[in-house]
Amino acid sequence: MSWDWEKLKEQQERRTGGPVPPQMDELLQRLKNFRFPGGPLVLLLAVAIILGTSMFYTVAVEEVGVVQRFGKYVRTTQPGLNFKLPAGIETVTKVKVRRVYAEEFGLGTDERGRVRFGSGDESASASLMLTGDLNVALVPWIVQYRINDPYNYLFKVDDVRRLLQDMSEAAMRLVVGDRSINEVISKREEIAVEARELLQEELNDAESGISIVTIEMKRTNVPGPVQPSFNEVNQAGQEKERMIYEAREDYNKAIPAARGEAERVIRGAEGYAFEVVNRAKGDTARFQAIYEEYVKAKDVTRRRIYLETLKSLLPRLGQKYILDADQKNVLPLLNLGAKPVPVEELTK
Repeated sequence: MSWDWEKLKEQQERRTGGPVPPQMDELLQRLKNFRFPGGPLVLLLAVAIILGTSMFYTVAVEEVGVVQRFGKYVRTTQPGLNFKLPAGIETVTKVKVRRVYAEEFGLGTDERGRVRFGSGDESASASLMLTGDLNVALVPWIVQYRINDPYNYLFKVDDVRRLLQDMSEAAMRLVVGDRSINEVISKREEIAVEARELLQEELNDAESGISIVTIEMKRTNVPGPVQPSFNEVNQAGQEKERMIYEAREDYNKAIPAARGEAERVIRGAEGYAFEVVNRAKGDTARFQAIYEEYVKAKDVTRRRIYLETLKSLLPRLGQKYILDADQKNVLPLLNLGAKPVPVEELTK
């Protein structure tokens, strides 16, 4: 059965309300009948212009150009105007070597742009880690890196970004797995430095062409279901630290005071002992001197000692009246207003 193409075309135009697109045989016929304006010379000139413009390129300040000839690496060009062979022979791939890239793990943003800790996406699951004391922690972090070797970055690893993500997660889990939950929360800077060194070593072994600038640890937390219990543990730990601090404060007040009092008592006892010993030595020396004089003149020395003793004792006694027990006459009138007789006159 033969088809009436003209009739079908008219029916399609009536249904669509517009012209029907040309069929494949019509397109081939038009291409055979096409003639380039100006002839072959103009066509060759256009091709030459296209090839000529593909022979030079510009590399930005933060980039380098990696040139490939038929797919094989040839050279790396620096920023500025550079030249290469025409398109189809050499191709250029521009790599930004001064730009700092970032990969986030366990972080996300909500509709208001605020940072949140998700639990359903792949990034949040990467931050869920087991610590060395068998606790679960949410450890979000950011890896910032640069491309330091464009050749390795382009040709040595198939998917550098995926490699960086996997190695970053492995390095962080290794570091966190060696520490307790309290260390993971309180020593984030130390963990970041250790994870950076470990990750850079692994990336160098893989010849990834990446240099880690820094690893920034965000606020470490625990999963939501265990948050109340963890808060109670933290409060108990804080209360323990407070009591220890108060005990140390009391210790620092009481011990120095007791040591000072003990030192004062020791110094007082030493001073008293020194005083008593010196006084005893002085009394001994004085007694020895008196004894030597007594040996030379016993009567004189004895009388002198007696008089000196009376001289020191009588002033302390005050006025005394001595009566003769054998007196039988009437008691003479005492002159109460008279001056007391000096001891020297009584001893004459």
